Amino acid sequence: MTTTHDTWTVGPEPFDSPDAVALWRECYTHLSDSWYLLKENRRTDPEELEREIAADPGSEFVAPRGALVVARRDGAAAGMAGVRLLDDERAELKRVFLRPEFRGTGAAARIVGAAEDQARLLGATRMVLDVRTDFVAARALYQRLGYSEIEPYTFGQYAEHWFGKAL
Repeated sequence: MTTTHDTWTVGPEPFDSPDAVALWRECYTHLSDSWYLLKENRRTDPEELEREIAADPGSEFVAPRGALVVARRDGAAAGMAGVRLLDDERAELKRVFLRPEFRGTGAAARIVGAAEDQARLLGATRMVLDVRTDFVAARALYQRLGYSEIEPYTFGQYAEHWFGKAL
C-alpha cells in the first residue's frame, strides 16, 4: 500500500534564509514580469531585476517591527508572506507568494493566516494590504479571508486596490 504524505507547515523564518531569498526572487520576478508583459509586452530586463531585488532584500521583515513566514509542503519551500508594522495598530501584508505547483491546495489561506498570527504577535490589531487590479485571484482570496476594500493608504504606481481586516 502506498502512503501519500501531504504535510504543510507555515512558520517564521529569517528573511535572508536560502529558501526565503529564493522565494522572494521568484515572487519579484513574477510581479515584475507580469507588470511589464501587461503594460509593455516584454519581460523585466535582467539587470533591472537584479538591481531591484538587491535594493529590497526584505530587511523590514524582522522583529520587533516585522516578520516573514515560509510555507513548506512535505519540507519543500512552497510560499511566503511578510508583515511589517506601519504604526502601533496596523501591520501591512507584503510578498504573499505561492509557487505555481502549490496553487489550488489551500496553502495561500494558510500563509495569510500565519502572517496574521505574526502581526498579532507584533501588537497589530489590523492588517492592511495593496494589490494590483490584474491579480484577480489574490483579490478574491483576500475577500474570502474577510478582507474588505478600504481607502488608499499607499500611493505607489503598483497599488490599485487596498484591503483591510481587523485581527
